[in-house]
Amino acid sequence: MSAPNSENEFLDELKAEVAIELTLVEASHPEEMAGLPVTDWLYDPADAEREEIGLRGLLDAVEALEDDSRHGGHGA
Repeated sequence: MSAPNSENEFLDELKAEVAIELTLVEASHPEEMAGLPVTDWLYDPADAEREEIGLRGLLDAVEALEDDSRHGGHGA
């Protein structure tokens, strides 16, 4: 039994939103910001790195849910 269409749509939209956020974080180049004096920082590079790690984890979780729904699984 496959997941309802609305669940698939939700996961697709969530995956797209997370991918956009991840692209924005990657484009901010926190490693370059770390080389500047602290007074020139627009944000803390460590915060950007933590956000990127969290977004990658969320993206992995969404992809796992998509795989599970495609194969008719009900999760663990």
